[in-house]
Amino acid sequence: MVRYILEIIGTVAFSVSGAVVAIQKKMDILGVTTLGVITALGGGIFRDILIGKTPPTAFNNPLYALVAIVAAIITFLPVVSKRINLDRFIWVFVDSIGLGAFTMIGVSAGTSFNNVFFEIFLGVTTGVGGGVVRDICAGNLPMIFIKHFYACPCIIGAVVFVILNGYNANIAVILGFTVIVALRLLAAKYKWHLPKAK
Repeated sequence: MVRYILEIIGTVAFSVSGAVVAIQKKMDILGVTTLGVITALGGGIFRDILIGKTPPTAFNNPLYALVAIVAAIITFLPVVSKRINLDRFIWVFVDSIGLGAFTMIGVSAGTSFNNVFFEIFLGVTTGVGGGVVRDICAGNLPMIFIKHFYACPCIIGAVVFVILNGYNANIAVILGFTVIVALRLLAAKYKWHLPKAK
């Protein structure tokens, strides 16, 4: 149940995130909807391919695509898009929610493999995958390579999950999710960056 709730929350959050980027690029409603759906479903598709689940869940269950489409269309509405564009914190917040939700879904999906490295890798890939596809489709260098401290919160949150999962899976998911969202927001607020090449 917790995983299902996270999947819906993450789908909505990442769809809004992708739609906002498309709006900033002056795309039409088809472009906005497409980028929203790609962002929302991309990480999960990567996850399912890595664990050998074909076709991926996104194609087996149309609910996630429908949720992403509705979220993107609502974001496209002028009253919503103007509000988000005026307040960048809203975009950072929804992107952080998507990042946390999908990282936890990914790391949870890896528990049956009994391989800690793979669990963490799967979590991070699921978390950042949709955003990477979003940025490439929008003609931007992916945030994971340049912006703040984008993948690091996913790694830390996934490690928190792995440590706590043996005690209580739900607590592990909730705390891992909270750590990722908190670190991502703090990184955006205080401009935390990893060292860059000079």
